[in-house]
Amino acid sequence: MTDISLIAFDADDTLWECQTYFEAVEKEYCELLASYASADEISKALFATETANMPLFGYGSKAFMLSLLENATRVSDGLLTAEEVMKIINLGKGLLQLPGKPIEGVEETLKQLRNSGKYHLVVFTKGELLDQENKFDRSGLRPYFDDIVVVSDKTEESYYRLCEQFGVKVDQLLMVGNSFRSDIEPVLKLGGWTAHIPFHTIWQHEVVDEYDHSHLLKLDEFTQLKGLLLGFY
Repeated sequence: MTDISLIAFDADDTLWECQTYFEAVEKEYCELLASYASADEISKALFATETANMPLFGYGSKAFMLSLLENATRVSDGLLTAEEVMKIINLGKGLLQLPGKPIEGVEETLKQLRNSGKYHLVVFTKGELLDQENKFDRSGLRPYFDDIVVVSDKTEESYYRLCEQFGVKVDQLLMVGNSFRSDIEPVLKLGGWTAHIPFHTIWQHEVVDEYDHSHLLKLDEFTQLKGLLLGFY
């Protein structure tokens, strides 16, 4: 790890909370459509709709809103009312205004990493550009980073391009995130370093089998990065 010069951070549920808001919206959505089907039926159908739409819509709040509307139309057999449509749209708009408040310990840790002068720091996240940039601005964390890079999906190729952008080798990259599928596994396959910080909940689409690896650091809290990278807590 002594050669690490670029630290990339996932955004949602790593720097700020996100998935719990989506789960709250889905619960309210199921309650709104309760006259058409059970909550379990609605959630299962929504998962299938999201999965089918990902190649076209990608990830993020706007893609989720479109899937909410499509799924509601199907679940209701086309009986969805205009009032219900507007309520679903407003649920989606709420997700586009999430506070982006940093998780406890995040800002303090980023400040110390930045002040050390040892690393380039970048936010590397997937989703919709405007949505992610807005959350980034609302978080107040922009001063600690060199850049924010938003991609349609986190693939081995996208991580390789990130390293090229900053002029570093893959083994000089440390990726920090909560999702093993998106933040950890692609980087391990390339030979980079990773720090996995699980969040208390995870999006169903991100669930994969996890494993140990010599380049994988398992952390309980974001603040542990200070000890690993700067030698103090």
